[in-house]
Amino acid sequence: MRKIILAAAAAGAALTLAACSEGTEDAAADVAEGAAADLETNADAMGDAMEGAVDEAVEGAEAAADEAGTAVDGAVDEAGAAVEAAGEEMQGE
Repeated sequence: MRKIILAAAAAGAALTLAACSEGTEDAAADVAEGAAADLETNADAMGDAMEGAVDEAVEGAEAAADEAGTAVDGAVDEAGAAVEAAGEEMQGE
């Protein structure tokens, strides 16, 4: 009788371990899926942040180019006025 009880206890323990192992596999699969989803979300967020940074950099470069163009236009206008003034002064002499 003791052998039957011992065999039944061993079988019960084996079934418990098998069920626990299946649960562990399921939990590990859930963790892996969650990690993949987190990775995808973080990659998307990083891509959006990089896109925003690139857009800001392009806008800044465009603004700087516009300012430089305006400064060059002003310098050309001033130089043209100086040349005209010098020409008029030379004609007056």
